[in-house]
Amino acid sequence: MIVWLGMYDPPDLQAANDRFWGAIRARLGEGPASLRRDIHTWEVWQSPDMLLAQTCGLPFRARLHEKVSLVGTPDYGLPGCPPGHYNSALVVRADDPRATLADFPHARFAFNDALSQSGWAAPWAHFQAARVEIGPRLETGSHAASATAVAEGRADIAALDALTWTLLREHHPELTAGLRELDRTAPTPVLPYITAAGRDPAPLAKAITGAIDDLSPDDRALLHLRGLVQIPAEAYLALPIPPRP
Repeated sequence: MIVWLGMYDPPDLQAANDRFWGAIRARLGEGPASLRRDIHTWEVWQSPDMLLAQTCGLPFRARLHEKVSLVGTPDYGLPGCPPGHYNSALVVRADDPRATLADFPHARFAFNDALSQSGWAAPWAHFQAARVEIGPRLETGSHAASATAVAEGRADIAALDALTWTLLREHHPELTAGLRELDRTAPTPVLPYITAAGRDPAPLAKAITGAIDDLSPDDRALLHLRGLVQIPAEAYLALPIPPRP
């Protein structure tokens, strides 16, 4: 069996995520002894051996929803978002004189991945609604790398997952000190926990809920975990699938 919690698993959080999985395993009564960190996301998400993983809303609705079972959606208590929802922070250099999104037509845009809800789909919809044309696109591979690209002047603007933006400010102020938040996208459902198709998700949901309560206050604060909510698949599937960058 495979368990992978790599969506929010930078080095600063790995020990806390290990303890989180240990608490889930103790409640569930089965599962591997440790998290996998040596396996590609798509290999995990499409494996019949997937016991538990976290995916992104865009891969879920674009490719996975008929191949996996939803377990639940973590609530990170993000400001301005309903429980189990998040948004994207649009960040620019702190010394960039432009004040609003309308000042950024055709600006160089850094994004982590073409199948990222927070890095591409949400900002694409936000730019469309504002009638602002996105300029040249730079695919970076991660939100932290997108933030770095803006800080170093290789891009003008980037969209960062709101939780990742919070974590970067908490753990890497040397990077975020050179950035400022310009705008926020509309809230959408957070990255859900999934299990392989055919596996009953209810015991996993119960174990995760209990495990969050079992975590120490320090670990809950590190992981920003408030609880688990049930958001139906239809709420994920209702969002538009953007064109490729």
